[in-house]
Amino acid sequence: MSSDPPEMLLERYLHLQIPLSAAMGARVRMATPERVRLAAPLAPNVNHHETVFGGSAAALATLAAWALLHLRVARAGLQARLLIQRSSMEYARPIPGDFEAVCHFSDEPAWERFRATLVRRGRARLTLAAYLVYGGEQMAAFEGDFVGLV
Repeated sequence: MSSDPPEMLLERYLHLQIPLSAAMGARVRMATPERVRLAAPLAPNVNHHETVFGGSAAALATLAAWALLHLRVARAGLQARLLIQRSSMEYARPIPGDFEAVCHFSDEPAWERFRATLVRRGRARLTLAAYLVYGGEQMAAFEGDFVGLV
């Protein structure tokens, strides 16, 4: 068993399995089945206005939510492919610097429905929310439907 902290293990996994995360410079700041916080620098994610490119913002938010579900599925001892089925982003303001994506999950009844359905039917769906932060302020909100397939 590895003695590396969960943040390092998740970051390594993301960079190997989802190469875009490495190209974006994504770093895992927190990794628990209840909360994932990712960070990314402006430089590799910049647009022509010198703010964060919208696609990078959406990608980091998607990664945060996906990573949280990945950790929950692993903790439950389940094997499943996790896919994004639908997502939406709402941007409050442009992000002019390094930014973070945070996904917090506390809906245990929804998780239990997802887990039981995945075990019973081999397919389940869960909606997760995340938000982007810059300078301590929420700058954008993400919502996505994720599907687990056995």
